[in-house]
Amino acid sequence: MSESTHPTDASGAPVPVLSVGPVVLPAPGRAVDLEVRVSAPVTGSELPVILLSHGQGYSNHLSSLNGYAPLAHYWAARGFVVVQPTHLSSRTLTLPADTPGAPLYWRSRAEDMKLVLDRLDAIESAVPRLLGRVDRTKVAVAGHSMGGHTASLLLGARLTDPDDGTEVDLSDARITAGLLLAAPGRGGDALTGATAENYPFFLSTDFSRMATPTLVVAGDQDASAHLTVMGPEWHTDPYILSPGPKSLLTLFDAEHGLGGISGYDVAETTDEHPGRVAAVQRLTWAYLRTRFQPGDTAWQDACDALTAGTGPLGRVTSR
Repeated sequence: MSESTHPTDASGAPVPVLSVGPVVLPAPGRAVDLEVRVSAPVTGSELPVILLSHGQGYSNHLSSLNGYAPLAHYWAARGFVVVQPTHLSSRTLTLPADTPGAPLYWRSRAEDMKLVLDRLDAIESAVPRLLGRVDRTKVAVAGHSMGGHTASLLLGARLTDPDDGTEVDLSDARITAGLLLAAPGRGGDALTGATAENYPFFLSTDFSRMATPTLVVAGDQDASAHLTVMGPEWHTDPYILSPGPKSLLTLFDAEHGLGGISGYDVAETTDEHPGRVAAVQRLTWAYLRTRFQPGDTAWQDACDALTAGTGPLGRVTSR
């Protein structure tokens, strides 16, 4: 395929992908340097960027640059540069329990993404055939579960630092679109007692200033009872409690793994469903494609396909 501005058309036909990792970004003051995986189509130019933040599942390596292949490969094969960091919360790092920010490193995770954006020159240079092909004006952030919390902070959500009582604003104007996948909802009385006690940064989550355009993806069977007393609706809070423009993809019968997005055939997926994963892949890609190319029909086409025929996998609402 010859070099072109956009390596895919609205049908989402894939091209081969080049994936390189780890790319090591020096990070003075961080417990270890930041390692990322970069996946990109082998053809095309003016490629938008997706920063993909992993969650905190039970597996050792899914919560690292080696997870989320069903999403990273799909997006990269259809015209995006996907950058996946290994956050300090990853089990692969085995950091001491008294490392500042442990165990979930909520602030450091967002700072990792800012570091990636600061070092895009180095990333482009480290990945063969990528230099000069990245569009720095089109950047999205995506995150699953705890990664969704990270992404929400970068998109404009706020919280109060439980250590010093200050309001934390980690939003980044370089990020102009978002994907929140089974992300945590509001704090306060929506949390279980154990969550409030052990992870007090969740208590003050505030979506009222998360104005960046975002697609929120939630499973209607994702109770997350270890975190919230609100049931599956908790994961729709980033849509309900934030200003528009926002879209919500509700997946029918989906649990926290959304069919298996964190990896291929992984044991921690409780609702394995290849068709559901395919729907998440197509709709998330289409949302960002149309967001970055206004007038493109990919998003509308994907929404129409979701409800076509019998037994739809979900529904989309927007505001």
